[in-house]
Amino acid sequence: MSIYLALLRGINVGGHNIIKMQALKNVLTNIGLDHVKTYIQSGNVCFKSEKTAEQLQLQIELEIQENFGLSVPVILRTASEFEQMINDCPYPVNSLLEGESVHVALLAEVPSQEGVKQFLNYKNELEDCHIRGKEVYLFLRISFHKSKLSSQLQKLGVHSTVRNWKTIKKLETMANEMENFS
Repeated sequence: MSIYLALLRGINVGGHNIIKMQALKNVLTNIGLDHVKTYIQSGNVCFKSEKTAEQLQLQIELEIQENFGLSVPVILRTASEFEQMINDCPYPVNSLLEGESVHVALLAEVPSQEGVKQFLNYKNELEDCHIRGKEVYLFLRISFHKSKLSSQLQKLGVHSTVRNWKTIKKLETMANEMENFS
């Protein structure tokens, strides 16, 4: 049985696409996922399943549509993929200066070269990024909400969802606890 992290895009943001985490947990438990745990209201879920990521993604998206009436992209990673993503971070997450932050955009699939080229047009001296496979690491010296890079992720042409480093590390802890629990 594999441990998965599901990250839902665009829920509970600005009063839109509201899904209560307990209701989401109940739906996911009812479709046979084991040890379902959520973290904060932005759609972060850790669980165990014997199904493949492709099966799970489609099933979870369908259940959200049927139960909540929302079309929400779901980005899935196994616990080992998530850990590799953390290990691959090219930025000094343990020694950030005041006003600096690291975020990760998790992509549904590897973007095209054309999409990457369009996205990189927005890089500037206050923002840096590194694209590795299905992740975009953002190193910001300005607020995430003022970031031109973060607002241009759609140029990559694939579904994505962004989490700050604190959330990434908390999800890693949840996955590790689930692994140690079994």
